Amino acid sequence: MCGILGVVGRTPVNQLLYDGLQLLQHRGQDAAGIVTANGKTFHMHKGSGLVRDVFRTRNMRSLQGNAGIGHVRYPTAGSASSLAEAQPFYVNSPFGIVLAHNGNLTNTDELKSDMYRNDLRHINTNSDSEVLLNVFAHEIASRVENATLTPEAVFGAVEAVHRRVRGAYAVVAMIAGFGLVVFRDPNGIRPLVMGSNVVDGHTEYMFASESVALDCSGFKLLRDVAPGECVYVTFDGDMHSKICAEKTQLAPCLFEYVYFARPDSVIDGVSVYQSRLNMGEMLAEKIRREFPDVSIDVVIPIPDSSRQSALQLANALGLPYREGFIKNRYIGRTFIMPGQAVRKKSVRQKLNPVALEFAGRNVLLVDDSIVRGTTSKEIVQMARDSGAKKVFFASAAPAVRFPNVYGIDMPTRAELLATGRDDAQIASEIGADAVIYQELDALEQAVQSINRELNVFEASCFSGCYITGDIDEAYLDAIEAARGKGKAQPEGDDPSSKLVDLNLNVAEQNLM
Repeated sequence: MCGILGVVGRTPVNQLLYDGLQLLQHRGQDAAGIVTANGKTFHMHKGSGLVRDVFRTRNMRSLQGNAGIGHVRYPTAGSASSLAEAQPFYVNSPFGIVLAHNGNLTNTDELKSDMYRNDLRHINTNSDSEVLLNVFAHEIASRVENATLTPEAVFGAVEAVHRRVRGAYAVVAMIAGFGLVVFRDPNGIRPLVMGSNVVDGHTEYMFASESVALDCSGFKLLRDVAPGECVYVTFDGDMHSKICAEKTQLAPCLFEYVYFARPDSVIDGVSVYQSRLNMGEMLAEKIRREFPDVSIDVVIPIPDSSRQSALQLANALGLPYREGFIKNRYIGRTFIMPGQAVRKKSVRQKLNPVALEFAGRNVLLVDDSIVRGTTSKEIVQMARDSGAKKVFFASAAPAVRFPNVYGIDMPTRAELLATGRDDAQIASEIGADAVIYQELDALEQAVQSINRELNVFEASCFSGCYITGDIDEAYLDAIEAARGKGKAQPEGDDPSSKLVDLNLNVAEQNLM
């Protein structure tokens, strides 16, 4: 899971991109990058670490131009935490193209082989985003005539990308001297929104993974980029759009609403905040129906993304809601951390219980989900150490029993707590008196009730049904093997020592 941003403005966009990436920081903390376009010259700076660590004043000054793209990186299955895989990526032909991508391709190896044999392109990293860039660049090159690029050529290239590429992808790219290209996979798995702002009578455009980046940057949310759609905005501000896939459906990832997205975002017409309130309501109904004899004194959320669900659950059940854990905001999200030992060590650094809220009480802890169970087990033990009589654990999401192959880092079945275990065994594993999971149909209803046009969801980690239709047991075995070979970035590395700062002048590039 990553965050992407693209802007075509009337004034320098470096500060807009920096601020926007900070608003998307929750989507990736491994690396950050910005590329701006000044005429036919790209200016790039990227590095490992948080946005605030990667960019300094001198870097911002070098990022000149009125258009640009940005990316915050979250490493996915089998990928190393490496500067070489920080985005955006760049190729010099045709014209010069930079690209940033959120999602995960499911036919990367096939594409690599095809490009080597037929497209005569070399891939330098293990990143599927570099593969996607080269597929796009090859298709653009095959449609260029007389060193000009028309909207029809851009749309034709994206149509070819949709035919060749499988998986989940939301993309922002820039073509030197021409404009910004934005497109979304035919299933609309990964989110992508667009907004506008008027400056001196001229319209500026911004595209982002979440609407919060638009809101806080002064842009008005226009709509979501549709599944299979390509939007092309020239550097002069002319916008063109077209659905470029033969078969499309809107099937957003349910985990966005459960965990990843900020509550103040609106994705595919759904307020993330309201969806989480609805999840709490649905969970309360299940507790009334299936656990009528459970005695609960207080409802306590696991900060931060479960707060809305816990609050609504408590209100629906007529129970006190209390903040029982204080979060250290300077510790990274444990779900994103690459090593189990690092993840376990960080839990107690990240959360500290308020003993007063636990002592002598039967406590219902509410979290957004239970994935590996490491964090949940530590939290339950904290509650018991603080004097809780009984500890019940509720999840706003269903049991995560299957790998996700569309950009979320939970690919190994052996790592998933719920795989091969029933609810009683899961409760025993994390030390809780009982575990209460949301039902999948209830979770879907919690989201769908806000936007009735949503009829299909990407929910493979709960259901085992992969919406792209190309995932089998052999594929899952392969990504688990690749994950086992992946190496995490060593602790203590200085992000400032891992930076790339480039001016890419492509004015004189010849076409391939």
